Amino acid sequence: MEALVGDGRPLLILAGLSLVVFGCFAFFLSASRQFLPHDVQFLGITAEELCRISDCRVVYFMFHDRVAFGGALIAIGSLYIWMAEFPLRQGQAWPWWLFIVSGAVGFSSFLAYLGYGYLDTWHGAGTLVLLPLFLVGLFKTYALLKPPRGVTSLFQPGVRVPWLSMYGLGRALLLVTAAGMIAGGFTVMIVGMTTVFVPQDLSFMSLQPEQLHAISDRLVPLIAHDRAGFGGAICATGVTVLFCVWCGKPSKSLWQVLFFSGLVGFAAAIGVHPAVGYTDLFHLAPAILGAVIFLLGLILCYRPMHSNAKAFQL
Repeated sequence: MEALVGDGRPLLILAGLSLVVFGCFAFFLSASRQFLPHDVQFLGITAEELCRISDCRVVYFMFHDRVAFGGALIAIGSLYIWMAEFPLRQGQAWPWWLFIVSGAVGFSSFLAYLGYGYLDTWHGAGTLVLLPLFLVGLFKTYALLKPPRGVTSLFQPGVRVPWLSMYGLGRALLLVTAAGMIAGGFTVMIVGMTTVFVPQDLSFMSLQPEQLHAISDRLVPLIAHDRAGFGGAICATGVTVLFCVWCGKPSKSLWQVLFFSGLVGFAAAIGVHPAVGYTDLFHLAPAILGAVIFLLGLILCYRPMHSNAKAFQL
């Protein structure tokens, strides 16, 4: 056990890998048009039965949220692995505190079920599995931190560069994208806990809330659960990206993990829409704009982070 736990980082890496696996599982279920067993038990309707209503658009709508949720899990899991393997290994304090902040956002989003009344037992079980890994991993890794160890390390930039330089502009674009993810994810989570749908959602499904309630009085709570969970995951990912960009020192590995997490996250969030026929441009515009800004930021940061990282002065 001591060898497996080590300095605590293996537990945090395992938590990140678990999130990646959970995200891939969400992709698999959506691609195979399957609901989880407890979803079917809760609804009293299978995906195949629900697919006979409104040209299967209710099912497609649910899967579009779940694919986007899976992309967010893979993105944040990848960032967690990078944080544990690189800056935390070096004794930097900011990734330790970022684990706490982003983890608090992600884990607390599970409590959003209070707003829609559906307790997802599998989601709860996953939370109970990951939470001990997080807590023990954080407890063990605290000894790795070099002074200063305080939470103020999150507000110290990894490097100080002119904002109008190539890296400064690219970094600013990445920070703007992360802030947009936080705002967008929080908005989606609040919508999931309250109104559940925006007008474009109802137009896509060609159904109104009362008609969805008529299909099953548990259908809307299940959709709300998916939506709130997706919003919480996006918000937590945005928080993680924000501080990785702000606090992280320019490096090839940081650029690569940002590229990978952005590629998976945005490809899932945007690509699932044409796949299910949900192509409302007003609905897609924020995600497309975010992807473009993020890509421009990565392009501007590529050369500085790959070739000139050692040239930056702290």
